[in-house]
Amino acid sequence: MQVVSIIIQIVLALLFLMAGAGKAAGSNMHVENFKQWRLPQWFRVVTGLVELVGAAALVIGIWEPSWAAAGALWLGITSIGGIWVHIRARDTFKQSFMIVLLFILCAVVFFIQLGELANFPGFQ
Repeated sequence: MQVVSIIIQIVLALLFLMAGAGKAAGSNMHVENFKQWRLPQWFRVVTGLVELVGAAALVIGIWEPSWAAAGALWLGITSIGGIWVHIRARDTFKQSFMIVLLFILCAVVFFIQLGELANFPGFQ
């Protein structure tokens, strides 16, 4: 199961790295989406930074599984917020699909690595 987790972690890290960098840098797509969702632009930047931190945790988690559990939890909670935004905006399933998929992948990594979460720095 560790190999499955690592593969999913790499995929998630790349996807959240791209999304987070785009939000933090202010790509036109993300700026327009946040306008459409009636969310402030500072929240776009914060969301991008949160996604970048989570992606970094998943990468560290390749060598330290407790970081994978923490990163997956961090990004899973962030994904729930994203799903809520799509529901609130009444976006179509096609528009919401990617964040739902990311949430599912975060949940898979989290449950695979759940036993390692107790080893996360500061939890001992």
